[in-house]
Amino acid sequence: MRLSKYFLPTLKDDPKEAEIISHRFMLRAGMIRQESAGIYSWLPLGLRVLRKIENIVREEQNRTGAVELLMPTIQSADIWRKSGRYDDYGKEMLRITDRHDREMLYGPTNEEMITDIFKAGTQSYKDLPINLYHIQWKFRDEVRPRFGIMRGREFLMKDAYSFDLNQEDAQHSYNKMFVAYLRTYARMGLKAIPMRADTGPIGGENSHEFLILADTGESEVFFDKDLYDMDWTNFEIDYDNKGDVADVVKDFTAKYAATEEMHNEDDFKSSVEEGKRLSGRGIEVGHIFLFGTKYSEPLGAVVQDPDGKQVAVHSGSYGVGVSRLLGGIIESSHDENGIIWPKEVAPFDIGLLNLKTGDEATDAACQEMYKGLQDSGFDVLYDDKDDRAGAKFSRMDLIGLPWQVIIGPRGVKNGQAEIKNRKTGEREDVAFDKVAAYIAEKNAS
Repeated sequence: MRLSKYFLPTLKDDPKEAEIISHRFMLRAGMIRQESAGIYSWLPLGLRVLRKIENIVREEQNRTGAVELLMPTIQSADIWRKSGRYDDYGKEMLRITDRHDREMLYGPTNEEMITDIFKAGTQSYKDLPINLYHIQWKFRDEVRPRFGIMRGREFLMKDAYSFDLNQEDAQHSYNKMFVAYLRTYARMGLKAIPMRADTGPIGGENSHEFLILADTGESEVFFDKDLYDMDWTNFEIDYDNKGDVADVVKDFTAKYAATEEMHNEDDFKSSVEEGKRLSGRGIEVGHIFLFGTKYSEPLGAVVQDPDGKQVAVHSGSYGVGVSRLLGGIIESSHDENGIIWPKEVAPFDIGLLNLKTGDEATDAACQEMYKGLQDSGFDVLYDDKDDRAGAKFSRMDLIGLPWQVIIGPRGVKNGQAEIKNRKTGEREDVAFDKVAAYIAEKNAS
């Protein structure tokens, strides 16, 4: 993509309304635009990152055997009344009346609707287990939306819902989602620590939050250093093997980790040796719940068991804040100059900088490099604008692409491009015909 033909409305100065780093850099990098309190338009650069995060989430859900569908954003109030949550949810729920005076709502979550869908389509235990998920926009009318997309009113969320015949099978479905979340965040370059959590308005008997460490996190967290030092790599696992999946969950939950709401200082001191008791701030990027028959019983979601009896299914729900993850990644990966995207979610792989647009030889070298990098499978943002070199460098550092390929008249003369690694700041001169291979090798290491 040529920058001269792209829509990238960057800002030189920090917006006054931006209180935290991610909000500041997303506005300055032209990723989002505020339309009203807590509601944003996603501009082209932000949308590219959003889609990459969404695809990673989708791939890891599919790997577990979960099946994707799509539910509407607007729901009937009737089904929420059946579950007893319509009045309990509070003012965060945006209630709507249509032209026929039917009470509707903008969905903050989908436990009721998905249970009704399951009920209409499943009759026998032979159809279980089932895990259905979608990636859809949600709305919660926050009393004080702040921090940009981190606490907005409209947000993109992956929510999955499992249905099982009994508690044992339901626990396995929960464990699979637990492991899938570890894999999902690891692929994005994140360590999202699983912590025992309060079930809140969702309800249930078992719940974990996944939090990434950041100074601007809303929750204080307490954890064992050994947990943070564990292997968080993109490990392979057979999701059908209940024992193996349970062992991974046990490894990650055996060590102390708690938010301030669930923290017990005496337990912390007794279970974690001195010198390994760590604390900090955390940003929630995922939450999973196991709630048994809380929704299936009032909504009549039953199946025939092997003995011919009608039994209520056991359920769980599993959320990932897809849009919130952008802010979380920026909060944990940036420097004073801008964003540092992990390569898996970067909007482009490479920023190609032409330091003398209009110079025939430099233009020709950049054009050849642009085509060659694209032919090698890289997604390239080519800065062909007629701007000063300093402005080009600042813009590329701000938007945070993993690699910068810099070509100017001196490089053309020597047949070399300067390669900059955005994360480390390291620079190296590489022959034009070796640039693609150089970056590919570095990415693989």
